Amino acid sequence: MKLAWILWLASILPPQAADSLCLSATLYLEARDQSVRGQQAVAEVALRREDSGLWGDSMCKVVTARKQFAPTIVGPNTRLKNPDAWAKSVTVALNAERNWALPPGQRKEIVPGASHFMAHQIASPSWRNAYHVATIGDHTFLQVQKLKPRRARG
Repeated sequence: MKLAWILWLASILPPQAADSLCLSATLYLEARDQSVRGQQAVAEVALRREDSGLWGDSMCKVVTARKQFAPTIVGPNTRLKNPDAWAKSVTVALNAERNWALPPGQRKEIVPGASHFMAHQIASPSWRNAYHVATIGDHTFLQVQKLKPRRARG
């Protein structure tokens, strides 16, 4: 399965299904070799960013914002060829979305306040010295900026 196909499919699905697919693909690309906890932490950063609205108003827009997550960093012909890792990423993404749908005080947060993360072997961003929230596997989670949820619409 190619990343381009997944992103195309997300463009025609209903918003909630599209967002789940985009988050699943991101977890696969960013953290398929990490523990469930590591994947949950990556999902949490993406969900926190979606809440803020600074990178877009949907998960698909957040994870495809320029140079923010793997879907825009790897090539569109990248193949997602590990079915077990894909199944794990989908499960983690759906569970993370359910958790994030809870009121803030009831959510289980793994990396509270983390707005960014980096993989040690492949990244050395300018913000690498920001407040260190946690290291899980080979990812470090940082609070580069305080993200506030958008105001409820209605």
